[in-house]
Formats: sequence, structure tokens, C-alpha cells
Amino acid sequence: MPDTGDAGLDGLVRGWRTRCDATLAAGLDALDGATEPRLLAAMRHAVLLGGKRMRPLLTYATGHACGAAPAQLDAPAAAVELVHAYSLVHDDLPAMDDDALRRGQPTVHVAFDEATAILAGDALQTLAFALLANAPAGDSARVAMLAELAAASGATGMCGGQAFDLAATGVAIPLASLERLHALKTGALLRAAVRLGAIAAGADVAARGSLDTFAQALGLAFQIRDDLLDIEGDSATLGKTAGKDAAQDKATFPALIGVDASRRRLAELAGQMTQALAAVPGDTAALALLGRRVIERSY
Repeated sequence: MPDTGDAGLDGLVRGWRTRCDATLAAGLDALDGATEPRLLAAMRHAVLLGGKRMRPLLTYATGHACGAAPAQLDAPAAAVELVHAYSLVHDDLPAMDDDALRRGQPTVHVAFDEATAILAGDALQTLAFALLANAPAGDSARVAMLAELAAASGATGMCGGQAFDLAATGVAIPLASLERLHALKTGALLRAAVRLGAIAAGADVAARGSLDTFAQALGLAFQIRDDLLDIEGDSATLGKTAGKDAAQDKATFPALIGVDASRRRLAELAGQMTQALAAVPGDTAALALLGRRVIERSY
């Protein structure tokens, strides 16, 4: 994807991140005094200690391309990040990936305890839907956003993908099954982030179709890059334990098709993202930038 050369683009994206962080902090602050302090501390630990914020940035960038004001995008952007944060808390649990490091910090069950981590994940998920239910949007848009996030999060989306991942551990599966697994586990929430921005902006059907094509390619690219980083990166840079996939005999793209083929697939997906964005009216430079970041990221 070609560089836009826009010196203000990084500043625009940083501004969106600041807005998202402020919305997340406000949502958690509103619980102060209304819930058990240790639970709230665990929720803050899960959400406010860093992260790429890729999903909310995709919501802002999509809404921006389709003409939405940032204030229309704060709630859906924060909501998709809360669901992502909850998924990481549960993914790190001993019964799942059993990881001790996330975003360069102890995972929630290590910093607190396993029961508190389970409850924190549950509470973050419900907070996401509470924010969306009170989003400054028309009733039909709010319902559509709630339905979109629910579908992307549940048995036919992220949770279903996680279940497929557990079932595939230590098992040889074909490439089509691996792509389906990650289209749900990783891709569903990334697609939802884009769709939430489009819904909030009232984008037309044609634009939504092209944005969906972009999001599908981005979701697969994100996972392939993640798989490569797990074998090429180090824990300090990644902010999480490197080499876990191989140690747990996980189904990954490098393990199935090799490192070189995985890199070629990334290049193909970059081309698909560029082609899809060319069909979207409006300023898609920020979406293109985020697509490049997914392909080129080092953590």
C-alpha cells in the first residue's frame, strides 16, 4: 500500500487513540464506588496498561472515511477494545493458553488471582455492550452495532474460533480450516471494528462491501504476522511470551505452509487491502496506514 505522504496522518491516529483511552478510562471510572475495588483494579489492569488499540483505531479510521464525527465513534471504538481486552484476560488463563505476560505486564490472573481474572473478563464484556447501548446514535444504528459486536464475539465469531483453535492443537489441519479458524478467532473482531465504524457513519451498502473485503484481508494478515512474530520475535519486544505456539503445538501458518510462503501470503493480502480501499469513497489514508502497520508490525 503506497505511503500517503501526509505528515498529519500519524497525528490523526494518535488523536483517535487518545480519545479511545479517555473513553475507556471514563467508563471504568464510572464504576468506582459501585463495584468491588479489587475487581475494578483488575479491569483497569487489563485495559489501561497499553496495547496497540488496533481495533478501535480501525473503527475511527472507517468512520472518518465515511464522514462520521469522532464523537460518534468513541463508544463503538471503546466497546470493541473492551471485548478484545476481555478475550485476552480469558485467553491467558491457565485453562486456556496459561500465559504469565501480556503487554509487558503480568497477566491479570498472575497480578490478581484466577477467580478475579474470570470476573474481570466477564465485567469488561458486559461494559462493552453497556457503552454501545448508550452510544449517541439513532435506535436502529445502536441495535445494529450491538448485533454486530455480539455476533463477532460469540459462538459464531471469536469464541467459536477459540474453540476451533483448542480442538486443532496438536492436530494437522488443512490450510482452509486454518484460515477459517483465524477468520473467527482473530478476524471476526477486526471485521466488527470496521463494520462498527461504517454503521456509526451510515455508510452505504457498496462502501460496506468494499470495507468488508478490506477487513477480511486485514484480519488474516494480522494473524499471519502474529504467527511469524511468535517464532521471530522476543518476549521483551512482543510484550508477551514468544515461542508459545510451537511449544503448545498450535496450528499456525508458518508451521503449515512455511515462513517464506507465509510472507508471500502477507504480500498478497496487502494488495487485496489496497484494491478494496480503492473502491471506498472518502479519505481512506488512515485505513491504509493501519493496514501497513498490521503487515509491518514488530509486536
